[in-house]
Amino acid sequence: MAVFAALPAPLSAADGNGGEFNVKEVIFEHLLDTYKWELPFTHAYVSLPVIVRDYEGGWHVFDSRNLYEKGEYEGFTISHEGDYSGKIVGKDAEGNIYRPLDLSITKDVSEIILAAILVLLIFFPMARWYRKNGNKAPRRFLGAVELIVDMIYSEVIKPVLGKDARKFAPYLLTLFFFILIINLLGMITVFPGGANLSGNLAVTMVLAILTFLVVNIFGTKHYWKDLFWPEVPMWMKCPVPLMPLIEVFGAITKPVALMIRLFANMLGGHMITLVLVALIFIFSTLGMAVQSGTAVFSMIFALFMAVLHLLICLIQAYVFTMLSTIFISLARVHGEERHEAENGQNR
Repeated sequence: MAVFAALPAPLSAADGNGGEFNVKEVIFEHLLDTYKWELPFTHAYVSLPVIVRDYEGGWHVFDSRNLYEKGEYEGFTISHEGDYSGKIVGKDAEGNIYRPLDLSITKDVSEIILAAILVLLIFFPMARWYRKNGNKAPRRFLGAVELIVDMIYSEVIKPVLGKDARKFAPYLLTLFFFILIINLLGMITVFPGGANLSGNLAVTMVLAILTFLVVNIFGTKHYWKDLFWPEVPMWMKCPVPLMPLIEVFGAITKPVALMIRLFANMLGGHMITLVLVALIFIFSTLGMAVQSGTAVFSMIFALFMAVLHLLICLIQAYVFTMLSTIFISLARVHGEERHEAENGQNR
């Protein structure tokens, strides 16, 4: 329901001036990254630090409030059109617009830091509990966390990775909880939530790249042999490296599939909920009766989508972790394991 609290401020600002309600502008304002953190039920916001490097190599550090209230500060502005819409741009000595090196602490960056802190706040107390109490089961919140950890480890990591489970469990469990937390924070569309991290392609790309690196750094020699010299007829490997190209392409598309799956599912859920709420204001010009009926319809389905999206937050974290576990296991194949599998199939 937090989405309803987040929408009224920009909507009333649009309607109060007598202007036409811009659905695209309002929706993308809540989905895209910004240099401020909006506060609920008000036009106030938390400004964030801007850190940019100009075309001459000079660094500029200032409060983003200067850009939002003054329009231009130290030669920089926030573009509202073109390829750099929503981003900080500057002008060089000849008046040409350019995109500076931008290391600003944006809303998405702040939310990533918050999510990382929350992950630490989950695992550090649990580690401290086990140091003090041994194998005694924790209760309340730590007990719920232990239940989730045991579910992921016992049902996903250990059955797939076998003897390598303990080696990769820290990474995979951290991955699961981080994705789950950013998914849940994305549903809280007001401060301190409001950043659509899992609907940000850059964030899901980094997560997929991390899995790609783990897969390829810890891959066995048999994994690399199957990648560049698979056991197929020679004419499929030389002189035309058909199968090696297919195998390498498959290795590259695996992280791409991870990235797109998480991004598309989470972004789609946010957009559907926002569009349902926006219908109330789109039909407001057709009379009170139509607006009231649309409001009831939109709120019921938006609430249903919010509940469904809450389930999707858990499912997508689970699926991303499961697929990462499978990709790691495929790279950890040893020669004797392959021969045992082949002998079992021949029998």
